[in-house]
Amino acid sequence: MRDCPTSMSPQEARTFQDSVLDIVGQIPRGRVTTYGTIATLAGWPDHSRMVGHILHYSPEATKLPCHRVVNAMGRTAPGWLQHRSLLEAEGVCFLSNGRVDMKRFQWTVKV
Repeated sequence: MRDCPTSMSPQEARTFQDSVLDIVGQIPRGRVTTYGTIATLAGWPDHSRMVGHILHYSPEATKLPCHRVVNAMGRTAPGWLQHRSLLEAEGVCFLSNGRVDMKRFQWTVKV
């Protein structure tokens, strides 16, 4: 598995974490993005799982709109019961299969 933090030096891991938190802070209200998109924007496209770990375990993440991050298929985080309701409160719609309508609500970064 390439999604392993051991492939980063401690300095790279800290820089990656800072980038992840910065990117999440930029996701606009009513939009979502994916763990993979964040990892790619942070410069480590094979580290989407690490994005999830950062958002789950980093104290700084509690002040960020982490609810605007979903998986590549538009699924909310398992076990986080408020995830869907937080998105719906911002106007994000879900398809009949329970996934976010990514065609309508995915945040695309203009580079």
